[in-house]
Amino acid sequence: MNLLFATSELFPLIKTGGLADVSQSLPLALRQAGVDVTLVLPAYRSVLAQLPAPLARLPVNDAFVPAETVVLEHSLPGSDLRLLLVQPGDLFDRDGGPYSDAKGLDWPDNADRFAQFCRVVVALLAGRCGAEHFAAGHFDVVHCNDWQTGLVPALLALEPVPVRSIFTIHNLAYQGLFPRATFDKLVLPVAWWHHERLEFYGNFSFLKAGIVYADAVTTVSPTYAHEILEEPLACGMGGLLQYHRHKLQGILNGVDYSLWNPAADPHLRFHYDVDSLPEKLHNKLDLQRSLGLRLGKSIPLLGVVSRLVYQKGADWIIECMQSLQGEKLQWVVLGTGDRQHEQQLLALARAVPKQIAVTIGYDEAMAHRIEAAADLFVMPSRYEPCGLNQIYSLRYGTLPLVRATGGLADTVTDCTDGFVYQGDTASDLEQCIRRAISYFSKSKTWEKMQRNAMGQRFDWQQSAQAYLALYQHRDSRN
Repeated sequence: MNLLFATSELFPLIKTGGLADVSQSLPLALRQAGVDVTLVLPAYRSVLAQLPAPLARLPVNDAFVPAETVVLEHSLPGSDLRLLLVQPGDLFDRDGGPYSDAKGLDWPDNADRFAQFCRVVVALLAGRCGAEHFAAGHFDVVHCNDWQTGLVPALLALEPVPVRSIFTIHNLAYQGLFPRATFDKLVLPVAWWHHERLEFYGNFSFLKAGIVYADAVTTVSPTYAHEILEEPLACGMGGLLQYHRHKLQGILNGVDYSLWNPAADPHLRFHYDVDSLPEKLHNKLDLQRSLGLRLGKSIPLLGVVSRLVYQKGADWIIECMQSLQGEKLQWVVLGTGDRQHEQQLLALARAVPKQIAVTIGYDEAMAHRIEAAADLFVMPSRYEPCGLNQIYSLRYGTLPLVRATGGLADTVTDCTDGFVYQGDTASDLEQCIRRAISYFSKSKTWEKMQRNAMGQRFDWQQSAQAYLALYQHRDSRN
């Protein structure tokens, strides 16, 4: 089976969140299962800077993309996976992030950028990109991810090629919404401006295109697949998803334990496993020392690695930090997001530098160090399609403290390998933190929970098999 895996992020080349991790780990697991996987990604400037000269430059024969568009062939660093980079003129040749500039403002031409990316992906599937490499019918399946690839299943429906399309929703809240004028500018079929197609309350949605036209739709956890059928988590798409629920399935994300393994993590000074748990404390002391926190093995250390936004409960975390200030616990926070939340966190860290340490930004090495050093990992998300950090935390014997939603509810069991609460206020989060700290004082109980956590396995093998079954399923196209 030949699979084309289309994504807008890919670790280790470009990452803003969990999509990048999934886009690396799932294809590697599929490759081990015997699937011939080719990755396709926009040719961001920062990605090109990390790679050697391309193995090939494939021309694109498509009247709707810039004449100078090419597809650059590479291989994913550290693997044997083929990587194709789509370069539609200079649309991705800019500094900043994949979706926004250095100030966090969305690129004003995002619709054009990702529409052209989708058109080139479909040209690849239809055999219009370097025919000697990829003839029509070379690929059996295309797996699309989030709104940036949502037009692929729709455009593919216009092509006479028998390619099955899978569309994965990593976060329904990001819908790729644009006005009618943009729809017209992109020269999309007029018939698509319809409430049963791409039109969405007066705008049009890339995400809706993927849901409507894909042969199968997945989310990244079973609970999230259920939650998005009803408001408010349906984000206005409840009726649409109810209509298409026959092709909706939740498949839990896995993690790559070769990258997240405290026994061999290159970012840690002190390695440990379930049989050498006392070594974990050295990581705690090492992080306390480097961040200027008060040294102490018996002080509960709460870790947060997150986007600092409403969805992730950043406001609840800040309220709890304020109400618990002065008590015997510490916080270490790594993340970026809403400027107001960033400034509030930095102010708290300045006020009590021995109790709170905050790093604004993202640092992969620091993320690993926090996972290894913390006693509790706090994830009070209002909604969480899957979440990966709670799974990393389990592996590192750092008990996750989570709100019961989405993938958090599917992976953490209260008082067995972590702490789970149901409420929707900062007070509910604070009560759960206090409950967890009371367990922390019972060393034997705590160690038992750590061992339970480290014994959990959420690798990609089972999930890859579920995706493989979807790829192989044949039915009529929509």
